[in-house]
Amino acid sequence: MPKIRTSKTKKAPEGWDLIEPTLMELANQMKDAENEPHEGKRKPESVWKIFKIHHQRSRYIYDLFYKKKEISRELYDYCIREKWADENLIAKWKKAGYERLCCLSCLQTKDHNFGTTCICRVPKAKLEEGKIVQCVHCGCRGCASGD
Repeated sequence: MPKIRTSKTKKAPEGWDLIEPTLMELANQMKDAENEPHEGKRKPESVWKIFKIHHQRSRYIYDLFYKKKEISRELYDYCIREKWADENLIAKWKKAGYERLCCLSCLQTKDHNFGTTCICRVPKAKLEEGKIVQCVHCGCRGCASGD
């Protein structure tokens, strides 16, 4: 039997009204990206915009809590619990070397040649001069911290 949902509305903590307009704008952009026609695009290209908006939304909450210290721990936990931000991506951003990570799929070695990470994780200084690199999974042009 499926779980029956009760109507327990979770009240948003103090400070939600300050970040809600930005999050709603990003939610609207996400809906537009999901409904955008994908004719003429390669299969992975159709989700690049979704990855970008997901990154922006998580980065916005991360910056407000860890960098600017403008929101409370309670509000931060609420955003994580309600899936406004990606908890695993934020956990990687807190580690050295992953401060600019674009998405978690770039770290999964099973999806890449030779069992390594994505090409966008390679510092630009290590690549050939003038070579433009773009991730197949998310469209990132380089998220290595050494750039």
